[in-house]
Amino acid sequence: MPANGNRPLKLQFGLINHEGRYLTAENFGFKLNASAPSLKKKQIWTLEQDSQETQVVYLRSHLGRYLASDKDGKVTCEADGHNSDCRFLIVPQSDGRWALQSEQYLRFFGGSRDYLSCFAQIITDAELWAMHLALHPQANLLSVARKRYAHLSTEDGEIAVDRNIPWGVEALLTLVYLDGKYCLKTCDSRFLSSDGKLVTENGRATAYTLELKCGKLAFKDCEGKYLSPMGPTGTLRSGRCSKPSKDELFDLEESHPQVVLIAANGRYVSNRQGVSLAANQEDETDMETFQMEFDRETKMCTFRTSQGYYWALVAHGGIQSTATEVSANTMFSVEWLSHKVAIKASNGKYICTKKNGQLLAVCDTIGEDEQLNLKLINRPMLILRGNNGFICHHRNSNTLDAGRSVYDIFTLQYSNGAYHIRGVDGRYWYVSSTGLVCSDGESPEDFTLELLERGRLAIRGKNGKYLHGDQGGTLKGDGLSICSSALWEY
Repeated sequence: MPANGNRPLKLQFGLINHEGRYLTAENFGFKLNASAPSLKKKQIWTLEQDSQETQVVYLRSHLGRYLASDKDGKVTCEADGHNSDCRFLIVPQSDGRWALQSEQYLRFFGGSRDYLSCFAQIITDAELWAMHLALHPQANLLSVARKRYAHLSTEDGEIAVDRNIPWGVEALLTLVYLDGKYCLKTCDSRFLSSDGKLVTENGRATAYTLELKCGKLAFKDCEGKYLSPMGPTGTLRSGRCSKPSKDELFDLEESHPQVVLIAANGRYVSNRQGVSLAANQEDETDMETFQMEFDRETKMCTFRTSQGYYWALVAHGGIQSTATEVSANTMFSVEWLSHKVAIKASNGKYICTKKNGQLLAVCDTIGEDEQLNLKLINRPMLILRGNNGFICHHRNSNTLDAGRSVYDIFTLQYSNGAYHIRGVDGRYWYVSSTGLVCSDGESPEDFTLELLERGRLAIRGKNGKYLHGDQGGTLKGDGLSICSSALWEY
């Protein structure tokens, strides 16, 4: 496994039929149709591969039930486990669409609206489905063959695939979905062209069709060639291959938050001076950047260094970056104190900064020396997804929608423990006197971020209240507590 210790993201997607409608699993009666105009929760399907025969796939709905077909071509989505009727083969087409074939009966799945069946013996337009990824669009990209991560190489003006760990903002890539194809966008808002150059405008040469092979992704350009890492630095560009081999396959991995911590003495926490952590540096480098990885159950987190080591509690409350595996001593809990944080170690004590900058977990209460500023560094472009969809500018007003199938990319700017959030037009978010979050501010307003669980954060306005999506799908800034509607994938 690569040094990041990640598993590939489970592939979740929407399936779009020949009429531009999404395959939908309704909440009641496990009914299926292809009527929805956009991708929301009921249109999300998870791909699961058979453990023995990797070409066989199962399609699981948001209700945890599996798509199945019987011998008469009747399609259902009620099965709660893998059975022979749920086994499908993906038959990729040259335009990137799929035909789904029942492995048991060799018939093809298709149709429209409420009239879906798996009885066609040949593939026509009605049996073709386009894949729309339903993952959060920001991720790390891992080359399967090279076992190295992609990152923006600013000095060479390219995406290079040569990192052992996806470190820093340069490793963050955004998959932009446009007219059935995908573009790869770097953290400085440029697009990857098939010749390996980075360009500021989207066009034919920056649009790729996503293909799936053995659960891995391949990116096919407009000439039918595939993206591949080339040369010693792994320059990402289209090669000569018109069929994807291992060299052209990639995994998408979750991009964990990477942060720098500033102690009460105004210095950065660092492991530059050796294994013991101390707040004694005046500049930000990889040695002052740490990756937070949250445990899904306990909501506690580990802090990982750019060399792949974890912070660990050692004798007498010392904190060292020496651990190679996660254990009780590498788990920490973060308490969010408006513009600052306090970090508690597994001995139940808070980490404090001593006069010489050394970090020790020895304090029972939070004073000034136990407080740190935490700055998120690898989300300069912010895409937020809640329970019901993405945050996006409202079409006809200055408010924000919180349940859209399309997203806007916002700019996140750090400011002394808080953040300013800016829209595409350069104007700022603010909370109005009526509790609405508006996006047409002339001057910045402080928001604080709380990284609370794996892949999710909460946002507080300067009124101390949480941002949440209301029942009408509008973003409001009047939440009194953290509930599911106040948690955002980022």
